[in-house]
Amino acid sequence: MHTAVFLAGFTAILGKLITLNEGLLVWYRIFITVVTMIILQVLRKELELLSRKEVLKLAGVGTIVALHWVTFYGSIKYANASVALVCFSATGFFTSLFEPLILKRRIIVIELLLGLLAIAGIYIIFDFHPQYKLGIAFGIIAAMGSALFPIFNKELVKKHTPQTVTLYELGGGLVALTLLVPLYLRQFPAAYSFPTYSDWIWLLVLAWLCTVISFNLQLNALKKVSAFTANLTYNLEPVYGIIMAFIFFKENESLHGQFYIGVSLILLAVVLQMYRVYLQTRRYKKAVL
Repeated sequence: MHTAVFLAGFTAILGKLITLNEGLLVWYRIFITVVTMIILQVLRKELELLSRKEVLKLAGVGTIVALHWVTFYGSIKYANASVALVCFSATGFFTSLFEPLILKRRIIVIELLLGLLAIAGIYIIFDFHPQYKLGIAFGIIAAMGSALFPIFNKELVKKHTPQTVTLYELGGGLVALTLLVPLYLRQFPAAYSFPTYSDWIWLLVLAWLCTVISFNLQLNALKKVSAFTANLTYNLEPVYGIIMAFIFFKENESLHGQFYIGVSLILLAVVLQMYRVYLQTRRYKKAVL
């Protein structure tokens, strides 16, 4: 899970390096990923044909994934990588609301409080960096999408291999974006539509390393941890990504002290959840023994 989180943090850096419009960036990312996965699965004889019902389920989740990525990269473009990554931390809060509703279980108050702690961190940053309003709005929408797809994937990975889930989901996301991107570009026009040479290099890194490998790692981890724990662990993504943004883009020079207060609250929420999971695991082991 943590390897997947680190790779996810690196996607923000790549989003900054790739100068394509966010809608087109995600379309090319998914296109490269889907083509690569089809070739690999055919060569390995791992390609699994599913029923129409299952294809539609996976495609629906893939559409959420695709829209999540578009808004995430939109947040980077209209704010910066650091702010986008911090907004992503609202995922824990939205998971604590969505998971009980979708899976029909009771709301766990401590999860809600930890999610609110992360939200408080985002609010502090928003309040002191009003120039990033549009980017923060995109980031919050991205967090909502990020909260949803692990909840649905929790059940899907029990039926299919991570490779199959990834292929059909991203295939569905590709179809959805092919239909939606022309409409999106009317609202958020692109300076150009075909990737430059450097764009292609970073797109390949993004598709192969940060999508194919990272997605499979995340889906395998979901077999052993809850959706909330997975999402709250993903709150470490801002930590990894922000450090890299400071190193590569010197973003720390444009951020106020309140930014670090907000990040500290988010990190506190992550640490408290990890400690909570650790205590639960210890109690379970003692009960079994």
